[in-house]
Amino acid sequence: MTRPMNIVILTGSGISAESGIPTFRTSGATTFWDYIDSGGVRRSHPVEEVCTPEAFARDPALVQHFYDQRRAALAAAEPNAAHHALARLDSAWAGELLIVTQNVDDLHERAGATRLLHMHGALRSAWCLACDGRSAWDGPLEQGPSCPACGAAGALRPDIVWFGEIPYGMERIDRALERADLFVSIGTSGAVYPAAGFVRTARYHGAATLELNLEPSGGSIFFDETRLGPAGQLVPEWVDALLG
Repeated sequence: MTRPMNIVILTGSGISAESGIPTFRTSGATTFWDYIDSGGVRRSHPVEEVCTPEAFARDPALVQHFYDQRRAALAAAEPNAAHHALARLDSAWAGELLIVTQNVDDLHERAGATRLLHMHGALRSAWCLACDGRSAWDGPLEQGPSCPACGAAGALRPDIVWFGEIPYGMERIDRALERADLFVSIGTSGAVYPAAGFVRTARYHGAATLELNLEPSGGSIFFDETRLGPAGQLVPEWVDALLG
């Protein structure tokens, strides 16, 4: 009997964009995060102001407010057809499978995926700098609430991997890539490392590689096949063919 394929799937902002989750935007030499605030107004911040440890040290109130707005906006988003298709694959696939997401939303979980790793952290999690504990968190952090684990006040920060910090789960990801028979990238720019290098690691260890994206990514030349279109169409079609 032939063993089932081991699959590693990388998802990026393109899979959640169809659920209304904003994405990064580059203008000149500056990268911005665009978002809709709680009043329905579109705003943007350069990532240097809100997505780095230096920004948090310089103006923690601004950073906390920014992530409070993102956390509140997430409550209105729903998983789309691509999230549901990957959850169906997760439930049905007999081989090893790991969904590595660069996204900090919880749409994969809400669709039902369980074999999942958030390499850049999660909006609905808070990290206590006093006790190093992490707690599920849905409310605001701007007013310095107490840590549910140790009680320290004002020690919570978003459990987000900022630029300059080390992504979560890299050893687990590397092991999965070494064992993968198939690597699939969905909705990623191919510009943010270390995730942009996963395709080359997978190829080095003999995996087939497939890209599903709205447009060719920065790493398209490293994929055996690239299929272009919206994730909500391409991912269900691919999962149906794989399971069928």
